[in-house]
Amino acid sequence: MSRQIKNILILSASIGSGHDRAANALAGALQSRYPLAQITVVDFMDGERSYLSGFMKETYLRMLRLSPNIYDVLYRWTQNGRQGTGMGTLMARVLQESMLEIIETYQPDWLIATHPFSCGAAAYLKRKGKIHIPLVGVITDFAVHRLWVYPEVDCYFVAVPELREALLAQGVAAAKVNVTGIPIDSRFSQAVDRTAAGRRLGLATDRYTVLLMGGGLGLGGVSQAIYVLNEISLPLQLVVVVGKNRKLYKKLQAVTAASGHPVKLLGYTSQVPELMAAADVLITKPGALTISEALSMKLPMLLYAPIPGQEKENAAYLDAKGAAFWVKNDAELKRLLTGMIVNGNIAAFVQDNAEKLGQPRAAEAIAAIISHRFDKRGIVSGF
Repeated sequence: MSRQIKNILILSASIGSGHDRAANALAGALQSRYPLAQITVVDFMDGERSYLSGFMKETYLRMLRLSPNIYDVLYRWTQNGRQGTGMGTLMARVLQESMLEIIETYQPDWLIATHPFSCGAAAYLKRKGKIHIPLVGVITDFAVHRLWVYPEVDCYFVAVPELREALLAQGVAAAKVNVTGIPIDSRFSQAVDRTAAGRRLGLATDRYTVLLMGGGLGLGGVSQAIYVLNEISLPLQLVVVVGKNRKLYKKLQAVTAASGHPVKLLGYTSQVPELMAAADVLITKPGALTISEALSMKLPMLLYAPIPGQEKENAAYLDAKGAAFWVKNDAELKRLLTGMIVNGNIAAFVQDNAEKLGQPRAAEAIAAIISHRFDKRGIVSGF
Protein backbone atom coordinates (compact mmCIF):
# COMPACT_ATOMS: atom_id res chain seq x y z
CA MET A 1 0.00 0.00 0.00
CA SER A 2 1.31 3.47 -0.85
CA ARG A 3 0.80 6.55 1.30
CA GLN A 4 2.26 10.00 1.83
CA ILE A 5 5.12 10.25 4.32
CA LYS A 6 4.18 12.70 7.06
CA ASN A 7 5.66 11.23 10.21
CA ILE A 8 8.99 9.52 10.96
CA LEU A 9 9.60 8.17 14.46
CA ILE A 10 13.16 7.53 15.67
CA LEU A 11 13.41 5.30 18.73
CA SER A 12 16.52 5.78 20.85
CA ALA A 13 17.58 4.56 24.30
CA SER A 14 19.11 6.76 26.99
CA ILE A 15 21.72 4.15 27.93
CA GLY A 16 24.72 6.42 27.79
CA SER A 17 24.36 9.26 25.32
CA GLY A 18 25.47 7.61 22.07
CA HIS A 19 22.14 6.23 20.90
CA ASP A 20 20.48 9.59 21.56
CA ARG A 21 23.20 11.49 19.69
CA ALA A 22 22.88 9.18 16.69
CA ALA A 23 19.10 9.57 16.72
CA ASN A 24 19.27 13.36 16.90
CA ALA A 25 21.87 13.57 14.14
CA LEU A 26 19.69 11.43 11.90
CA ALA A 27 16.61 13.47 12.79
CA GLY A 28 18.36 16.63 11.65
CA ALA A 29 19.41 15.10 8.34
CA LEU A 30 15.92 13.72 7.69
CA GLN A 31 14.30 17.03 8.56
CA SER A 32 16.46 18.69 5.91
CA ARG A 33 15.18 16.15 3.38
CA TYR A 34 11.56 16.32 4.53
CA PRO A 35 11.00 19.83 5.92
CA LEU A 36 7.23 19.34 6.13
CA ALA A 37 7.38 15.96 7.87
CA GLN A 38 7.08 15.38 11.60
CA ILE A 39 10.41 13.90 12.75
CA THR A 40 10.28 12.76 16.38
CA VAL A 41 12.95 11.21 18.59
CA VAL A 42 11.59 9.15 21.50
CA ASP A 43 13.55 7.54 24.33
CA PHE A 44 12.26 3.98 24.33
CA MET A 45 13.96 3.24 27.67
CA ASP A 46 12.43 6.20 29.52
CA GLY A 47 11.38 4.96 32.95
CA GLU A 48 8.59 7.54 33.14
CA ARG A 49 7.06 6.09 29.99
CA SER A 50 7.33 2.45 31.02
CA TYR A 51 8.28 0.89 34.36
CA LEU A 52 9.64 -2.22 32.63
CA SER A 53 11.80 -0.19 30.24
CA GLY A 54 13.15 1.87 33.10
CA PHE A 55 13.83 -1.24 35.18
CA MET A 56 15.74 -2.89 32.33
CA LYS A 57 17.79 0.26 31.79
CA GLU A 58 18.73 0.59 35.47
CA THR A 59 19.56 -3.12 35.69
CA TYR A 60 21.85 -2.80 32.67
CA LEU A 61 23.66 0.25 34.06
CA ARG A 62 24.03 -1.30 37.51
CA MET A 63 25.50 -4.42 35.94
CA LEU A 64 28.07 -2.36 34.02
CA ARG A 65 29.14 -0.56 37.19
CA LEU A 66 29.11 -3.45 39.65
CA SER A 67 29.46 -6.67 37.64
CA PRO A 68 30.93 -5.93 34.19
CA ASN A 69 32.18 -9.50 33.85
CA ILE A 70 28.63 -10.83 34.17
CA TYR A 71 27.55 -8.47 31.40
CA ASP A 72 30.43 -9.71 29.26
CA VAL A 73 29.30 -13.33 29.72
CA LEU A 74 25.70 -12.45 28.84
CA TYR A 75 26.82 -10.45 25.80
CA ARG A 76 28.87 -13.32 24.42
CA TRP A 77 26.28 -15.96 25.34
CA THR A 78 23.51 -14.14 23.46
CA GLN A 79 25.74 -13.75 20.39
CA ASN A 80 24.97 -17.41 19.72
CA GLY A 81 22.16 -17.73 17.20
CA ARG A 82 19.83 -19.85 19.31
CA GLN A 83 20.38 -18.08 22.63
CA GLY A 84 20.36 -14.66 20.99
CA THR A 85 17.10 -15.33 19.17
CA GLY A 86 15.50 -16.64 22.35
CA MET A 87 16.66 -13.71 24.46
CA GLY A 88 15.61 -11.23 21.77
CA THR A 89 12.12 -12.72 21.57
CA LEU A 90 11.76 -12.72 25.36
CA MET A 91 12.80 -9.08 25.67
CA ALA A 92 10.59 -8.07 22.75
CA ARG A 93 7.56 -9.73 24.35
CA VAL A 94 8.25 -7.90 27.60
CA LEU A 95 8.61 -4.54 25.83
CA GLN A 96 5.89 -4.92 23.18
CA GLU A 97 3.15 -3.08 25.09
CA SER A 98 5.38 -0.05 25.61
CA MET A 99 6.32 -0.09 21.93
CA LEU A 100 2.72 -0.42 20.78
CA GLU A 101 1.67 2.48 23.00
CA ILE A 102 4.38 4.69 21.49
CA ILE A 103 3.40 3.75 17.94
CA GLU A 104 -0.30 4.35 18.60
CA THR A 105 0.55 7.74 20.10
CA TYR A 106 2.74 8.99 17.24
CA GLN A 107 1.23 7.07 14.29
CA PRO A 108 4.50 7.01 12.30
CA ASP A 109 4.81 6.21 8.60
CA TRP A 110 8.37 5.02 9.19
CA LEU A 111 10.05 3.63 12.30
CA ILE A 112 13.83 3.92 12.84
CA ALA A 113 15.63 2.22 15.76
CA THR A 114 19.09 3.18 17.03
CA HIS A 115 19.08 0.53 19.79
CA PRO A 116 18.52 -3.25 19.54
CA PHE A 117 15.84 -3.28 22.27
CA SER A 118 13.54 -0.93 20.34
CA CYS A 119 14.38 -2.68 17.08
CA GLY A 120 13.45 -6.06 18.54
CA ALA A 121 10.19 -4.87 20.08
CA ALA A 122 9.06 -3.27 16.81
CA ALA A 123 10.08 -6.36 14.84
CA TYR A 124 8.02 -8.54 17.19
CA LEU A 125 4.93 -6.38 16.64
CA LYS A 126 5.42 -6.67 12.87
CA ARG A 127 5.76 -10.45 13.19
CA LYS A 128 2.46 -10.61 15.09
CA GLY A 129 0.73 -8.40 12.52
CA LYS A 130 0.06 -5.60 15.01
CA ILE A 131 1.91 -2.94 12.98
CA HIS A 132 2.52 -2.61 9.24
CA ILE A 133 5.15 0.09 8.74
CA PRO A 134 8.74 0.04 7.43
CA LEU A 135 11.30 -0.66 10.15
CA VAL A 136 14.90 0.57 9.86
CA GLY A 137 17.79 -0.51 12.09
CA VAL A 138 20.72 1.90 12.52
CA ILE A 139 23.48 -0.12 14.20
CA THR A 140 25.53 2.20 16.38
CA ASP A 141 28.62 0.07 17.02
CA PHE A 142 31.51 -1.43 15.07
CA ALA A 143 30.14 -4.91 15.76
CA VAL A 144 26.75 -6.57 15.19
CA HIS A 145 25.09 -8.31 18.11
CA ARG A 146 22.53 -11.01 17.47
CA LEU A 147 19.86 -8.90 19.20
CA TRP A 148 19.84 -6.63 16.13
CA VAL A 149 18.94 -9.41 13.70
CA TYR A 150 15.25 -9.87 12.82
CA PRO A 151 13.70 -10.76 9.44
CA GLU A 152 11.05 -8.07 9.99
CA VAL A 153 13.67 -5.28 9.74
CA ASP A 154 13.32 -3.80 6.25
CA CYS A 155 16.62 -1.94 6.06
CA TYR A 156 19.90 -1.76 8.01
CA PHE A 157 22.59 0.91 8.14
CA VAL A 158 26.02 -0.12 9.42
CA ALA A 159 29.37 1.51 10.14
CA VAL A 160 31.80 -0.56 8.05
CA PRO A 161 31.79 -3.26 5.34
CA GLU A 162 32.68 -6.00 7.84
CA LEU A 163 29.34 -5.45 9.59
CA ARG A 164 27.50 -5.88 6.31
CA GLU A 165 29.22 -9.23 5.87
CA ALA A 166 28.32 -10.19 9.44
CA LEU A 167 24.63 -9.49 8.81
CA LEU A 168 24.69 -11.42 5.55
CA ALA A 169 26.26 -14.36 7.39
CA GLN A 170 23.28 -14.30 9.76
CA GLY A 171 20.81 -14.55 6.92
CA VAL A 172 19.98 -10.90 6.24
CA ALA A 173 19.36 -10.19 2.55
CA ALA A 174 22.15 -8.19 0.90
CA ALA A 175 19.70 -5.64 -0.50
CA LYS A 176 18.71 -4.67 3.04
CA VAL A 177 22.18 -3.68 4.27
CA ASN A 178 23.82 -0.31 3.59
CA VAL A 179 27.33 0.76 4.67
CA THR A 180 27.15 4.44 5.59
CA GLY A 181 28.99 4.98 8.84
CA ILE A 182 27.34 5.90 12.14
CA PRO A 183 25.25 9.10 12.12
CA ILE A 184 26.92 11.96 13.99
CA ASP A 185 26.27 15.66 14.45
CA SER A 186 27.10 17.70 11.34
CA ARG A 187 29.38 19.94 13.43
CA PHE A 188 31.99 17.17 13.37
CA SER A 189 32.28 17.59 9.61
CA GLN A 190 33.21 21.27 9.84
CA ALA A 191 36.83 22.43 9.71
CA VAL A 192 37.86 24.20 12.92
CA ASP A 193 41.18 25.97 13.47
CA ARG A 194 42.95 24.17 16.31
CA THR A 195 44.73 27.19 17.76
CA ALA A 196 41.62 29.37 17.63
CA ALA A 197 39.54 26.64 19.27
CA GLY A 198 42.09 26.29 22.06
CA ARG A 199 42.10 30.02 22.73
CA ARG A 200 38.29 30.13 22.87
CA LEU A 201 38.42 27.36 25.46
CA GLY A 202 41.08 29.13 27.51
CA LEU A 203 43.81 26.57 26.78
CA ALA A 204 47.53 27.24 26.55
CA THR A 205 48.87 27.05 23.00
CA ASP A 206 52.33 25.79 24.04
CA ARG A 207 51.20 22.60 25.81
CA TYR A 208 50.21 19.18 24.45
CA THR A 209 46.44 18.95 24.95
CA VAL A 210 44.96 15.67 26.17
CA LEU A 211 41.18 15.34 25.98
CA LEU A 212 39.95 12.71 28.43
CA MET A 213 36.34 11.53 28.11
CA GLY A 214 34.31 8.96 30.02
CA GLY A 215 31.17 8.97 27.89
CA GLY A 216 27.76 10.45 28.68
CA LEU A 217 27.53 8.44 31.91
CA GLY A 218 31.06 9.22 33.06
CA LEU A 219 32.28 5.62 32.97
CA GLY A 220 35.64 4.52 31.61
CA GLY A 221 38.46 4.75 34.18
CA VAL A 222 38.77 8.54 34.06
CA SER A 223 40.25 9.03 37.53
CA GLN A 224 42.81 6.26 37.06
CA ALA A 225 43.89 7.73 33.72
CA ILE A 226 44.53 11.08 35.41
CA TYR A 227 46.80 9.40 37.97
CA VAL A 228 48.75 7.82 35.11
CA LEU A 229 49.08 11.12 33.24
CA ASN A 230 50.40 12.78 36.39
CA GLU A 231 53.45 10.50 36.08
CA ILE A 232 54.37 12.08 32.73
CA SER A 233 56.76 15.01 33.19
CA LEU A 234 56.28 16.48 29.70
CA PRO A 235 54.28 19.75 29.36
CA LEU A 236 50.65 18.59 29.17
CA GLN A 237 47.28 20.13 29.80
CA LEU A 238 44.18 18.05 30.40
CA VAL A 239 40.57 18.63 29.44
CA VAL A 240 38.44 16.12 31.35
CA VAL A 241 34.79 15.47 30.42
CA VAL A 242 32.85 13.26 32.84
CA GLY A 243 29.36 13.52 31.40
CA LYS A 244 26.38 13.31 33.74
CA ASN A 245 28.20 11.53 36.56
CA ARG A 246 27.99 14.15 39.33
CA LYS A 247 29.61 11.87 41.91
CA LEU A 248 32.64 11.41 39.66
CA TYR A 249 32.77 15.15 38.98
CA LYS A 250 33.02 15.90 42.70
CA LYS A 251 35.67 13.21 43.17
CA LEU A 252 37.73 14.57 40.29
CA GLN A 253 37.66 18.10 41.66
CA ALA A 254 40.05 16.89 44.37
CA VAL A 255 42.05 14.66 42.02
CA THR A 256 42.59 17.37 39.41
CA ALA A 257 43.44 20.00 42.03
CA ALA A 258 46.44 17.85 42.99
CA SER A 259 47.52 17.26 39.40
CA GLY A 260 50.90 18.44 38.21
CA HIS A 261 49.31 19.52 34.92
CA PRO A 262 46.73 22.24 34.22
CA VAL A 263 43.26 20.66 34.14
CA LYS A 264 39.94 21.88 32.76
CA LEU A 265 37.15 19.76 34.31
CA LEU A 266 33.76 19.61 32.59
CA GLY A 267 30.51 17.74 33.16
CA TYR A 268 28.09 17.09 30.31
CA THR A 269 28.89 19.56 27.52
CA SER A 270 27.74 20.45 24.02
CA GLN A 271 31.24 21.77 23.16
CA VAL A 272 32.68 18.39 22.15
CA PRO A 273 33.37 19.36 18.49
CA GLU A 274 35.43 22.34 19.64
CA LEU A 275 37.14 20.31 22.37
CA MET A 276 38.16 17.68 19.82
CA ALA A 277 39.37 20.38 17.44
CA ALA A 278 41.62 21.82 20.15
CA ALA A 279 43.02 18.47 21.35
CA ASP A 280 46.17 16.64 20.27
CA VAL A 281 44.91 13.26 21.47
CA LEU A 282 41.73 11.75 22.91
CA ILE A 283 41.77 9.20 25.73
CA THR A 284 38.34 7.61 25.94
CA LYS A 285 36.38 4.48 26.49
CA PRO A 286 35.40 3.28 23.00
CA GLY A 287 31.75 4.21 22.78
CA ALA A 288 30.91 4.10 19.08
CA LEU A 289 29.56 7.66 18.79
CA THR A 290 32.54 9.24 20.51
CA ILE A 291 35.03 7.33 18.38
CA SER A 292 33.02 8.05 15.21
CA GLU A 293 33.15 11.75 16.03
CA ALA A 294 36.89 11.57 16.65
CA LEU A 295 37.49 9.60 13.44
CA SER A 296 35.65 12.29 11.50
CA MET A 297 37.94 14.94 12.98
CA LYS A 298 41.06 12.77 12.49
CA LEU A 299 41.81 13.03 16.20
CA PRO A 300 44.29 10.36 17.42
CA MET A 301 42.77 8.10 20.08
CA LEU A 302 43.94 5.95 22.96
CA LEU A 303 41.05 3.61 23.79
CA TYR A 304 41.08 2.96 27.52
CA ALA A 305 38.96 0.91 29.96
CA PRO A 306 36.28 -0.28 27.53
CA ILE A 307 32.99 -1.63 28.83
CA PRO A 308 32.88 -5.40 28.20
CA GLY A 309 30.97 -6.49 25.13
CA GLN A 310 30.44 -4.04 22.31
CA GLU A 311 33.06 -1.52 23.46
CA LYS A 312 35.79 -4.16 23.52
CA GLU A 313 34.76 -5.11 19.99
CA ASN A 314 34.88 -1.44 18.96
CA ALA A 315 38.37 -1.12 20.44
CA ALA A 316 39.61 -4.29 18.76
CA TYR A 317 38.30 -3.17 15.37
CA LEU A 318 39.89 0.29 15.42
CA ASP A 319 43.16 -1.05 16.80
CA ALA A 320 43.33 -3.67 14.02
CA LYS A 321 42.75 -0.94 11.43
CA GLY A 322 45.48 1.27 12.90
CA ALA A 323 42.94 4.06 13.46
CA ALA A 324 43.44 4.10 17.24
CA PHE A 325 45.41 2.30 19.94
CA TRP A 326 43.63 -0.04 22.35
CA VAL A 327 45.45 0.54 25.64
CA LYS A 328 45.37 -2.62 27.77
CA ASN A 329 46.95 -1.31 31.00
CA ASP A 330 48.30 1.78 32.74
CA ALA A 331 51.92 1.17 31.75
CA GLU A 332 50.88 0.98 28.11
CA LEU A 333 48.88 4.20 28.44
CA LYS A 334 51.92 6.04 29.79
CA ARG A 335 54.25 4.57 27.17
CA LEU A 336 51.98 5.24 24.18
CA LEU A 337 51.07 8.78 25.20
CA THR A 338 54.71 9.66 25.86
CA GLY A 339 55.62 8.24 22.46
CA MET A 340 52.93 10.30 20.73
CA ILE A 341 54.11 13.48 22.40
CA VAL A 342 57.76 13.08 21.41
CA ASN A 343 57.20 11.47 18.00
CA GLY A 344 54.67 13.19 15.75
CA ASN A 345 54.89 10.36 13.20
CA ILE A 346 52.82 8.12 15.47
CA ALA A 347 49.91 10.55 15.48
CA ALA A 348 50.26 11.08 11.73
CA PHE A 349 50.01 7.31 11.14
CA VAL A 350 46.82 7.06 13.20
CA GLN A 351 45.32 10.15 11.55
CA ASP A 352 45.85 8.69 8.08
CA ASN A 353 44.00 5.52 9.06
CA ALA A 354 41.29 7.44 10.90
CA GLU A 355 40.60 9.43 7.74
CA LYS A 356 39.93 6.16 5.89
CA LEU A 357 37.31 5.10 8.45
CA GLY A 358 35.74 8.46 9.25
CA GLN A 359 32.26 9.10 7.86
CA PRO A 360 31.41 12.68 8.87
CA ARG A 361 28.36 12.79 6.55
CA ALA A 362 26.88 9.45 7.61
CA ALA A 363 23.58 10.98 8.76
CA GLU A 364 23.13 12.68 5.40
CA ALA A 365 24.03 9.45 3.59
CA ILE A 366 21.38 7.53 5.53
CA ALA A 367 18.79 10.21 4.82
CA ALA A 368 19.67 10.10 1.12
CA ILE A 369 19.25 6.33 0.93
CA ILE A 370 15.94 6.54 2.76
CA SER A 371 14.77 9.17 0.29
CA HIS A 372 15.54 6.77 -2.56
CA ARG A 373 12.92 4.44 -1.08
CA PHE A 374 10.35 6.96 -2.17
CA ASP A 375 9.34 8.14 -5.60
CA LYS A 376 9.33 11.83 -6.54
CA ARG A 377 5.94 12.31 -4.89
CA GLY A 378 7.24 11.06 -1.53
CA ILE A 379 5.43 7.73 -1.67
CA VAL A 380 6.75 4.56 -0.04
CA SER A 381 8.41 2.17 -2.47
CA GLY A 382 10.66 -0.84 -2.27
CA PHE A 383 9.00 -2.54 0.72
